[in-house]
Amino acid sequence: MDVQQIKQRFGIIGNAYGLNRAIDVAVQVAPTDLSVLITGESGTGKEVFPQIIHQSSARKHGSYIAVNCGAIPEGTIDSELFGHEKGAFTGALSERKGYFEEADGGTIFLDEIGELPLSTQVRLLRVLEAGEFMKVGSSKVLKTDVRVVAATNVDLEAAIKENKFREDLFYRLNSVPIKIPPLRDRADDIYLLFRKFSADFANKYRMPGIKLDLAARDVLGHYRWPGNIRQLKNITEQISVIEQAREIDADTLRNYLPYHGGASLPALVKSGAGSGVSESTFNSEREILYKVLFDMKKDMNDLKKIVLELIESGAVHQTEEHSQIIQKLYQTDDGDFVSNPPTTNPSSTYADSHSHEGIQDTEEFVEESLSLADKEIELIKKALEKYNGKRKQAAEELGISERTLYRKIKEHKIEG
Repeated sequence: MDVQQIKQRFGIIGNAYGLNRAIDVAVQVAPTDLSVLITGESGTGKEVFPQIIHQSSARKHGSYIAVNCGAIPEGTIDSELFGHEKGAFTGALSERKGYFEEADGGTIFLDEIGELPLSTQVRLLRVLEAGEFMKVGSSKVLKTDVRVVAATNVDLEAAIKENKFREDLFYRLNSVPIKIPPLRDRADDIYLLFRKFSADFANKYRMPGIKLDLAARDVLGHYRWPGNIRQLKNITEQISVIEQAREIDADTLRNYLPYHGGASLPALVKSGAGSGVSESTFNSEREILYKVLFDMKKDMNDLKKIVLELIESGAVHQTEEHSQIIQKLYQTDDGDFVSNPPTTNPSSTYADSHSHEGIQDTEEFVEESLSLADKEIELIKKALEKYNGKRKQAAEELGISERTLYRKIKEHKIEG
């Protein structure tokens, strides 16, 4: 089948080069038994490509099993993947087949492969290299003939440097890499996807489909879509259900787009040799925004101090305008003034500050915490509160796996 036939069969919308290239690679590698590693941001539709590979291969009549590695607790994932013997652990009341045994002769899709514990990675490597595994609690070696397709939204090469992912397993999985482009790199496809989702929800809820005016289309095309296709689909459904008007203008659309005030958030610049710019790594765009705001607040506080020091030292001649500036600088957030602001005579201010202990010559600056850990705790609490303690939905909102959220809650001792 060619690319267009694949799109029609699997309901893929779009004509971007990166998307067409990914489909073409999937079709070309399907007849082989090579392992495939699919990479791309969360919400880009990575789960469709293992199905394309399986249905286009000689294994299409065999089993196809999809496993979300991030959703299985660390203590049971070996049992889920490889099975266990009766009595292998507490609660193992009977023998159980694992996914690799069930998928013999077929294809197994390991989503969120980056979440696998290191001990499980060793077991998986043996399956990929020799087609062998052992059940939990057994010493008997079993054989399996399984095609492995894996996917991840994390940088595995960075995880290797942090000793969170095995380098040999990465190269074994990455026999054929397929990269799915983010939605922001498929600008011409965004409106096509919107129309498809709009028609689907119109049919689902038995109501007229929503349309966008020209200004709204422009907003739609220039938004970054951090949640990619999943976010676009969710927003289209929200508008379809909530808005009574069937033609949506730009202002209405903006109300549904987080951070719509800046379609492109500030980008981090990696330091080059001798550039003097330090490199910072953030887990989400929220943290980037926090840092920008905190840096702006710190710069403003530093500027206040410099202006006051210049005026009080007599380095500049104080005018009535300077006096008004001083009053502004000494004004609190409530609109009140701190006690004893500087007088209009700079020399008098300097003398009084040394002769009267009660006079305050600067505003008290209270710095907010810049700790990423504190902000991480705050975001997790907000997400849990938003979804009434439902951790799966909170994890999706935060852009992390449910198992990672469990670990963070335990690590920071967060209640709820």
